[in-house]
Amino acid sequence: MSRSLTIAVGVLGAAFVAWLVTVQRMRGMNGGPGTDLGALGWYVGVWVTMMAAMMLPAVLPVVLLFARVSSERMRRGQPAVGTPVFLLGYFAAWTAFGLVAYAIFRAIVDRHFMFLQWDQQGRYVAAGAIGLAAAYQLTPLKRICLRHCRSPLALVLGHWREGRFGAFRMGAEHGGWCVGCCWGLMLALFAVGVMSIAWMVIIAALIFVEKVLPRGERLTWIIGAVLVGLAIWVTVSPGSVPWLVQPGGMAGMNMS
Repeated sequence: MSRSLTIAVGVLGAAFVAWLVTVQRMRGMNGGPGTDLGALGWYVGVWVTMMAAMMLPAVLPVVLLFARVSSERMRRGQPAVGTPVFLLGYFAAWTAFGLVAYAIFRAIVDRHFMFLQWDQQGRYVAAGAIGLAAAYQLTPLKRICLRHCRSPLALVLGHWREGRFGAFRMGAEHGGWCVGCCWGLMLALFAVGVMSIAWMVIIAALIFVEKVLPRGERLTWIIGAVLVGLAIWVTVSPGSVPWLVQPGGMAGMNMS
């Protein structure tokens, strides 16, 4: 088995295991928008596992490129570092994003903003968050970040850094571009229920389509239009949105 195939099998296998662990840990926890995120330690563990499940398939092409360049450097007698260090840096960026999201969530919950209750203005807030994610799909910053995610040659070839810390920095830098590309879609996930396995699968699929598939960058507008439609749907008839658990209610097609 070639080195690239071994790495691909390892990364996809890790993603599969992360999905299994995520499903197990989130069983029965989908409370829809505003689901309690629990204690910080528990949340970080779940968040990192979620990110591994959702992002590993999409980041695989970058990992393979990094491994190929690293192997070539080793063949020439130059120092190189394994891909796990690169991935550690990548997930450090997503962990930082998750901590920021957790802090914002706690700040809102601790202030007991009653208008955020689902039976008051909650569904409009959720729809607004999805609408913000849709708007971000159309911005120049989104296109720049997506271009870096889809074409990491400049990072891997033009900004190679030596040693373990260098590999960690490269992973964190690519993770930063990835956060910049996908934070809107993650915001939409929080809006419909961050503990929903069904919505996790949907958002992960959208991320994969944008970042990996040929001409995926041309689909950002279509995804934005889909998000606009979802925002309107949540506003007008949230009870009919598949897999959307209304706080205090039931979902018509709950898969989590």
